[in-house]
Amino acid sequence: MLAKCYSAAIHGVDARTVEIEVFSHEGTSSFAIVGLPDQAIREAKDRVSTAVRNSGFSSKREYAVTVNLAPADLKKEGPLYDLPIAIGLIKATGRLGNENLADFGLVGELALSGEVRRVNGVLPIVMEMKRIGRKAMIVPAENIEEASVVDGIDVIPVKTLRQAVSFLNGEISIPPVHTDIGSLVARDMDGGDDFSDVKGQSMAIRAVEVAVAGGHNVLMIGSPGSGKTMIARRIPSILPPLGVEEALEVSRIHSVAGLAKGGGHFVTRRPFRAPHHTVSSIGLLGGGTKPVPGEVSLAHRGVLFLDEFAEFPRQALEVLRQPLEDGHVGVSRAAAAHDYPSRFMLVAAMNPCPCGYFNDPTHDCRCTQSQILKYQHRVSGPLLDRIDIQIGVHAVPLKDLQYASRGTPSAELRQAVIRARRIQSERYRGMKGVVCNAEVRSRDLPDVCRLSAAALDELRRIIEKLNLSARAYDRILRVSRTIADLRGADAVELEDILEASGYRQLDDESRTFWA
Repeated sequence: MLAKCYSAAIHGVDARTVEIEVFSHEGTSSFAIVGLPDQAIREAKDRVSTAVRNSGFSSKREYAVTVNLAPADLKKEGPLYDLPIAIGLIKATGRLGNENLADFGLVGELALSGEVRRVNGVLPIVMEMKRIGRKAMIVPAENIEEASVVDGIDVIPVKTLRQAVSFLNGEISIPPVHTDIGSLVARDMDGGDDFSDVKGQSMAIRAVEVAVAGGHNVLMIGSPGSGKTMIARRIPSILPPLGVEEALEVSRIHSVAGLAKGGGHFVTRRPFRAPHHTVSSIGLLGGGTKPVPGEVSLAHRGVLFLDEFAEFPRQALEVLRQPLEDGHVGVSRAAAAHDYPSRFMLVAAMNPCPCGYFNDPTHDCRCTQSQILKYQHRVSGPLLDRIDIQIGVHAVPLKDLQYASRGTPSAELRQAVIRARRIQSERYRGMKGVVCNAEVRSRDLPDVCRLSAAALDELRRIIEKLNLSARAYDRILRVSRTIADLRGADAVELEDILEASGYRQLDDESRTFWA
């Protein structure tokens, strides 16, 4: 007897339909799985056979079973096909009466006892089942929160194989679960640490406010203890809330990467990723023997914080150039090519030299000139060119700390950021893939950044004086547009250009400690 059911294979952060065909006939007991299965799937025959037997569906007859995972040229990986194979086997051996099995998508790993265990990538699989017109999706109970956010398809949670079979046979009723994405995104707005804790760093806080408001990349350079990491760790407290579509994008990536575990099955806040400086290129970019998203994709629609920026391997830093420019990263392997989204805001912090005290007014630098230059050149010019805001963060002397003013509260900064993002949302409503100023295409900048005559003259003077590249010119325009948005102004004025150019402190060797 032949039985068919549906599941999907993960490809990048998307899913592709897989049709599971199970054919059985009486004969010598055998179990074969074909259709480019990996080792985990090949071992499914032992898990499935034992789970079926322990769930009370054993038979005195012997069957020869063949399972085909179609299309045959698409590589399938992982234990997520255990449940559909088991359901197909029970159907093919005449112990499942549901004649509409093709109306269901199925996914889940089986324990030997018949328990259905969670799997990675459920969210894109449910979205794919909805796309091809399945009426319902049976998923592990542990995956229910991330799976149930997909509207337009009934999501049925099951804990055991016997429960799934009883539901399909109509013996029990399991109500479908639907979760309102809007309510998930709106909850838990607490941002953690507050910018009011930061004393005496008003310029750095202002630069971060501008960066977050426009989605711009920012690099902070300063001596140890100047507050760079303290400021960066408080950025989540002023990030704008995720939109519904953005939350789905981010959650899909985290689902594929296996990070949707524990209490947070669905991502409701913008990611903040802070990998250690020993991370490899693959760890940042993604890939591996079984390709998975890297840190640049896990930070999609959020923040990638690289502390001790110059300590990262040079090769790892250079691979950031493409995702910073394009907003996605392609990972090519012999078996397949994967594309991962990577629209993130880069926040980097570093010391100016190996000892950390070059040009520090209170400490003597122990480094030679050649050591300083070698250290600074670990961050290449083309990479620096892609960082919109470059500022120095100077330590506040201990004797002045008790008198230094506290920083602006995060709640106040967050409201300013949200107002600016709303202006940008309205402006880019008709531009596909653009949600903030940092993502505006160069050809659209003349329309987006309307300059006053004085602002245009000043910008030309700055470009000529600093001999800036075309990319740096565009980034100054984008930052000045954000500054104008924070003021609620339509046109970019002279003061906006002056402030934006002031954040390019590494472009002018005569006015910075960069050397």
